Amino acid sequence: MRPPSSAFEDLPADAGGHFVLNLYAAIFRLVNHLRQLAELSDSSLEQAFERFPFLGEYFLEMRPRMPEGLTWSDGIAWWREQILVFEGRCEGHLPLLALDRMADLDEDSDVVDASEPSVAFAGRLAFMAIGLVEEDSRFGTVFAELQQPLDARRPTLELAGQMMLEEVRAGVVDPWSLCRPLLGAGFVQALDRRAPRAEWVLRVPPLLWDAARGRVEARPANWARHRPRHDLAALDELIVPEELRGRLERLPDLLQGGRVRSVILRCDPGSDALEIHGAIAKALGCGMVALPELPSSDEEAWRLLGPLCTMTRSLPVIRCELGPGETAKAPDLEGYEGPVGFVLGSEGGLDGEVAERNLTLRLPPPRSELRHRIWSRALGEEPAELGEIAARFHLSDGYIRRVARMARASTELDGRQDVALEDVRRASRTLNRQLLDTLASRLDVAGSWSHLVTADTTGEKLFELERRCRHRERLLDRLGPAFGTGSNRGVRALMTGPSGTGKTLAAKILAAELGMDLYRVDLAAVINKYIGETEKNLHRVLSRAEALDVVLLLDEGDALLGHRTEVRSANDRYANLETNYLLQRLEHYQGIVLVTTNLGDNIDPAFQRRMDVVIPFFPPQADERLRILGLHLPMDHRVDDHYLEQVAVRCTLHGGQLRNAALHAALLALDDGSDTVSVRHLDAALRSEYRKAGGTFPLDALPTGSRDGGFEAFAAALGGN
Repeated sequence: MRPPSSAFEDLPADAGGHFVLNLYAAIFRLVNHLRQLAELSDSSLEQAFERFPFLGEYFLEMRPRMPEGLTWSDGIAWWREQILVFEGRCEGHLPLLALDRMADLDEDSDVVDASEPSVAFAGRLAFMAIGLVEEDSRFGTVFAELQQPLDARRPTLELAGQMMLEEVRAGVVDPWSLCRPLLGAGFVQALDRRAPRAEWVLRVPPLLWDAARGRVEARPANWARHRPRHDLAALDELIVPEELRGRLERLPDLLQGGRVRSVILRCDPGSDALEIHGAIAKALGCGMVALPELPSSDEEAWRLLGPLCTMTRSLPVIRCELGPGETAKAPDLEGYEGPVGFVLGSEGGLDGEVAERNLTLRLPPPRSELRHRIWSRALGEEPAELGEIAARFHLSDGYIRRVARMARASTELDGRQDVALEDVRRASRTLNRQLLDTLASRLDVAGSWSHLVTADTTGEKLFELERRCRHRERLLDRLGPAFGTGSNRGVRALMTGPSGTGKTLAAKILAAELGMDLYRVDLAAVINKYIGETEKNLHRVLSRAEALDVVLLLDEGDALLGHRTEVRSANDRYANLETNYLLQRLEHYQGIVLVTTNLGDNIDPAFQRRMDVVIPFFPPQADERLRILGLHLPMDHRVDDHYLEQVAVRCTLHGGQLRNAALHAALLALDDGSDTVSVRHLDAALRSEYRKAGGTFPLDALPTGSRDGGFEAFAAALGGN
């Protein structure tokens, strides 16, 4: 007799070879079952092979490896012995061996005598026998004939038990107790549970069949992404703050000891928390299976996640996008014993068995030094402007990597080698459009402070705001100890004043001076009549804008920032809750947010106290109106100075109205073919503005010829101001 150790030495000592060996053992069980049925029907096994020639081919493949004179009854123990010997040669992870250890299949796992029937071994072979049709559809023909008059090309629960007849006869299992753990743990599915239990048609999910072969793709399903252990970064390769690194390095011991069951990483949307979870998984000797969202307990994704992670030896990691006050139910994972990772934002929480004994870590946005290292690694080099790039783009690691890839591609497309600041700016703008355009409106930014005409006090406040924005991160390092951890790099400004006084223009110029994108959100449009929806809408836009580090303009701020009222009805209570949420969220906001309102007196004092800068905008005075007209009229206009001075003195229009008048005058000049704006064009445009406002054109009330009042009238008006 051939020594057991030499029967399958040609198979690779890995998951693939282990799968083939167990596949042969399952086919042997099926052939043995056919032999027993043939004896009962006074026929022969050769006749069965005549009906199913492919089955004879499989048997002829196996037969040369089996010892001469091996009886059918001894063959059961021989196959188990061969599998045990093969497993002793393997050093890597074996998915089918992991299946044994789950789903209550390991009651006799310490028994190594091949002659002793084993629940674990029978359950594993039942899994393989049920999945034969996944490997070769011709097995479906065999199952269909064996189960007549049932019309099923997959084995029933009863047939699966009959193929494991040796264990059933020994009293180790019965068909139900053999298949129940496989069904309960999700390794096998019953297609129609309304049928009698013995007639349940069983199926191995293709995803798990691939896992059993050791062949799991990067995208094994549309709901999962798999990364093997060798593809994950190690803990010491992560670019994280040293304090966080120390905690991460101690975490695997807590997970292996069972003291911590789940790890929750709270972070901004742009943080690459999956990279950190992957490093934790690698430290545990595992791969990682990541889900983009938390599925419900009745979804296939949740039913297959546990078995998939067990068979691939992976850490399940689930991202949960939760709004304010939301709690997600995380049911227990069947078919898996081990830690679970979660990625959450700043809002919401988890409930359920999986979330018990959790450890929560907060991933802070990377500071300048860390961003410098992340940019350097992501770009694969250190461009000349790397320092400015790291200081300018306050992005988290995940977004930095995405922007770096796009910037590198843009550089190569232009035939250049070095990535420049402008390449990164364009790539960042592309990312902003991908992730933020559905939540807010992007405004074009251009111009400089010389294009904005305001009162001196307003101008001083705007320069103060710009300084605050430029030094918002460095400022944190220059604060005294009394500030503690209450300060962050966020900048909050409130702009108050009538419509048309330059608030939006100031926001555009500020963004242009800072080299940042500007996005506008109309708070009045964000308000939703359904309870909790307003907070969710705000959370989505604020979190995304914060992570992308854009300047966020909240228009119509009085819609939510107004005075909180005495609670006399449910509507008052929920309106106050919305105001309280925005108050707290802005206080911890990490980016630059500008809030505008036309009704400054209606703003709740609590909001004004939490604003870093409050900037009042006033209607322009005569000299300011004259400057506004000078900035907006074409350089070659033919409007005489006397007329402009009269307009500045008499027409008390806001800056936005004067801008509209200049635009309309240029249009009239083009339309009549004169090309150059003259007095009659500007006069007609101003009249149009007054008609829109429902007012009387003040220059009509002047005596004849007084429109040429000259500088004396203008100076007198200034004196009156």
